[in-house]
Amino acid sequence: MASHASAIKKNKQDQKRRLRNRMHAGKLRTAVKKVRKALEAGDAATASTLMRETVTLVDRTAGHGIIHRNTAARTKSRLAKALAKVSAK
Repeated sequence: MASHASAIKKNKQDQKRRLRNRMHAGKLRTAVKKVRKALEAGDAATASTLMRETVTLVDRTAGHGIIHRNTAARTKSRLAKALAKVSAK
């Protein structure tokens, strides 16, 4: 355990950030799952609506540094590719 004031403060800040980061990452995972579920069901209209919200969330999460920008780009690319495949049917 931290024993001096600055280490105690840093520990508190780290715990707050960890919880905030977990919250954002959890929201992102849920949003991606919703889009994938809509795509599996073949519902292009719902998937398209969810896709817009999810892309915004992915960008925001990457901007905060919670996920790497390449991971964000890869996620968006894969979802867009799957949406295009479902929309083409």
